Amino acid sequence: MNHIFLKILLIILLFVIFISTSAYSYSSAVSNNIADSIFRLHVIANSNSSDDQTLKLEIRDNVLKYMNSILVNTNSKSEAINIVKSHINEIYSIAKTTCKTYGYDYPINISVGKSDFPTKVYGDVTLPAGIYDSLKIEIGSSSGKNWWCVMFPPLCFVDVSSGIVPAESKEILKNELDTEEFNLITSTDSSRELSFKFKIVEFIENLKISIAKN
Repeated sequence: MNHIFLKILLIILLFVIFISTSAYSYSSAVSNNIADSIFRLHVIANSNSSDDQTLKLEIRDNVLKYMNSILVNTNSKSEAINIVKSHINEIYSIAKTTCKTYGYDYPINISVGKSDFPTKVYGDVTLPAGIYDSLKIEIGSSSGKNWWCVMFPPLCFVDVSSGIVPAESKEILKNELDTEEFNLITSTDSSRELSFKFKIVEFIENLKISIAKN
């Protein structure tokens, strides 16, 4: 009896491993391709104090207002990155001026490069965890909570109250991804399942990073 029970337990364990491995492999492939099509914004506050968090949001708002003006006719991720790189000084000036306006003299570090992002929902679009090209704005010691969004396609301007990504932003996203990937991240019916699969990828990638650091 115990022998039969152990065999059943082994079969269940192997099945769980197979399902988890398949989910990870598939979701990881989807995550990597999506990451290759997207350019994000990452703003890190000086600390988690209410004043520093408020400052982070003010810098975010002022930078996004400027970004919206220079990226309004952008048609590709590479174009968006090139435009941002060519306007780094202006972006720095906006962030620094906002700091001074609120009585702070924090150093500001701005860079364009690769950053780790967790699974994130933007309105009715779910984006997986992964390493994305991004514009990073670090305020002061940059030890506070993050704020992030997508600059291309332009999802930073999602109406949070309605929770709906603008049709034009979805159209750009659709052109950047294959049909299956686009349907996956925009499907409300599969959003919970997809989010769970992306969380598996996020967990394993975080585990890899933790092991590497140790």
